[in-house]
Amino acid sequence: MSAAREYELDDQFRWPLPPADGWTADDLDRLPNLPPHTELIDGILVLMSPQTRFHSRTIHFLVQALTDQAPEHLEAIGEMTMRMDSKNRPEPDVLVVPVDADAGPRETWFKPQDVFLAVEVVSADSVERDRELKPRKYAQAGVPHFWRVEEDEGLPVVYVYELDPATRAYALSGIHRKQLKVDLPYPIDIDLTAVKRRL
Repeated sequence: MSAAREYELDDQFRWPLPPADGWTADDLDRLPNLPPHTELIDGILVLMSPQTRFHSRTIHFLVQALTDQAPEHLEAIGEMTMRMDSKNRPEPDVLVVPVDADAGPRETWFKPQDVFLAVEVVSADSVERDRELKPRKYAQAGVPHFWRVEEDEGLPVVYVYELDPATRAYALSGIHRKQLKVDLPYPIDIDLTAVKRRL
């Protein structure tokens, strides 16, 4: 069974042609008919492949677990972009932000300074972006914590990184299998094997 959407595009439909200087962060909200989870990286639209069950389940599991354990002023949220500058609006799989972050009810993005944690669940089509490009951009934007989640035999393995403010680069602080227990950005203790259970 495929999770791929079937698009019914008529003969009049044309994919948008990029401007000479690339797309902007504002274009992402204005362009019609973009597939869900389209990101803007260096002025280029990046279209996402359909999510696997592992990817989708892990995102929802982490949003729930992180929200359940968050202090009252923080929340975990998925499917929101981060507006880094006029040419970059990546969509981390999970974000931890203040409950009162200035996104507004109709906004589709957060500012990097409001993000405490960005999480990427690696997919077959996003390996290079999730392992190299996006973490580098998040670090340069000052996001203090980054997790990269990889699949191993159906379970998540979480690579935890902390920002070195002097170099604006991430340092690996741990690799977590079966149990994720960290003190930052707040005390978190997650049984990673529970990803296979219904929430």
